[in-house]
Amino acid sequence: MPFFAYKARNGKGELLQGVLEAADQGACADQLMGTGATPVEITATRQPASDVEGIWARLTEKAVTPLDVQLFSRQMYTLLKSGVPIMRGLAGLQESAISKSFGKVIRDLRESLDAGRELSAAMRRHPGVFNNFYLSMVRVGEMTGRLDEVMLRLFEHLEFDREMRSRVKSAVRYPMFVVIAMVAAMIIVNVFVIPQFVKVFESFNAELPLMTRLLIAGSNFTINYWYLLLGGAVGVFFGIRGWMNTVEGRLKWDRWKLRLPVAGKIVHKATMARFARSFSLAARSGVPIVQALTVVSQTVDNAYLSQRVEAMRDSVERGESILRTAVTAGIFTPIVLQMIAVGEESGSLDDLMDEIAQMYEREVDYELKTLASQIEPILIAFLGAMVLVLALGIFLPIWDLGRVALRK
Repeated sequence: MPFFAYKARNGKGELLQGVLEAADQGACADQLMGTGATPVEITATRQPASDVEGIWARLTEKAVTPLDVQLFSRQMYTLLKSGVPIMRGLAGLQESAISKSFGKVIRDLRESLDAGRELSAAMRRHPGVFNNFYLSMVRVGEMTGRLDEVMLRLFEHLEFDREMRSRVKSAVRYPMFVVIAMVAAMIIVNVFVIPQFVKVFESFNAELPLMTRLLIAGSNFTINYWYLLLGGAVGVFFGIRGWMNTVEGRLKWDRWKLRLPVAGKIVHKATMARFARSFSLAARSGVPIVQALTVVSQTVDNAYLSQRVEAMRDSVERGESILRTAVTAGIFTPIVLQMIAVGEESGSLDDLMDEIAQMYEREVDYELKTLASQIEPILIAFLGAMVLVLALGIFLPIWDLGRVALRK
């Protein structure tokens, strides 16, 4: 977008000068008036020359976070509920934005609205900030005239999503630290410890036990061909990542995640809680069931479960009931199916879905609290096996040597 040099006066009559980026002179004037300044002169100019500080500021500028979008949703609800015009409200949010990057997003929203676009269309210009579910819900709010209510529900939805992700990260932090420490210990033993014992073993002039020979071979391979191990690890990482980026790979990976011994049930319950919460939000906003299932399928962060939700949508579109499609999907527990049946019969499916979401959330919360105790036996068993292998491989030859010396 072009840049414009401006001169304006604030409410005290003081002269203000600067450069703004805007679609045209009218948009630049709107930006100034939105801040309470009266434009005096606006002329087109070239982009300011980039200096070292400007380049460094752009490189270190923080990206827009989900928390920024969450706070924006709450602020928009308050402004719209109070009857503040949306252009004036966005101008105030732009000035008070803590994140400079999100302030630029709000500025672009204002310029798009000033150019005649709808809010949902303006937000669609920033797919990295507003996801498909957010855009669909804003569009529903525009169509039904209840944009303020939609913004409040989006705030609650984002709050739930943020808390869920935070709990998962907190729960897996300790197991990940233990695994990383164990891998580091294995590398140190192979590179530094075993080579020192090799010198001692060579002085025995005797055949070493099989476990010892395996440890020595593994240590020699690690030291002499570490670049092959590193290259293989990098190749496997990028190979798996590329496979997961394919449609088939992502589908198989997401389905496999649900079958993991400990984490699988947590992933499944958390995803279903998100599905139920999103469906309840869409239904309460007046979205038809078929369209609601379409929107919700985009929020489910699992390709396999998203595919099952889309199959439910297709069945509902053919005239089948929600209960029948839910049974066919095979992703709900019997208790949830019973609640869906009651909600469909009573016409309060949105309320029942909200209760289902709360039930899944409570189960996820319990699973996360007990996650460390569930993983701890696995980590202890793995650590014990590693210590046993090292003990047999390193100390068994020394023990045999001691027995021989005692016999003499």
